[in-house]
Amino acid sequence: MPSILLLGIGSGWISRASESNRWYAALDKPWFVPPGWAFPVAWTTLYILMGVALALVLDARGAPGRGRAIGLFATQLLLNLSWSPLFFGLHQVRIALTVLIAMAVMVAITITLFRRIRPLAGWLLLPYLAWLCLASALNWEIARLNPDAETLVHGEPRGQITR
Repeated sequence: MPSILLLGIGSGWISRASESNRWYAALDKPWFVPPGWAFPVAWTTLYILMGVALALVLDARGAPGRGRAIGLFATQLLLNLSWSPLFFGLHQVRIALTVLIAMAVMVAITITLFRRIRPLAGWLLLPYLAWLCLASALNWEIARLNPDAETLVHGEPRGQITR
């Protein structure tokens, strides 16, 4: 399922999802934010695992619950692809957090459904769920540390004066 990897890369590329994004660079970030190189490595790995998991389930023709599992996977993937444009492109930090939480819930359910069809498919999604938990914590902290993130002028450094 290389299309999942290509869709993920495309979503990030369109929204300029990287440390070179001037708006993102201007944000205060939590102490536990991974180094910039970790994000493309993690997401590439996760998209490959997601594609393999989906392929295993797609191959299980006639399995009970297969259609529901694929539908839920597709729904969480659409949310996944919307996160980077919401966060990096539109600077909607709080809406992006809501999307991440919805994704984590859907992925947890998808894991259960995939495991009933092909146990390996469910296990392959566990790193994705773990990463979504980390991403949610990061997103939460960025929202907390940057209450003005949505209105922060693109690329404008913050002042040192606090109220």
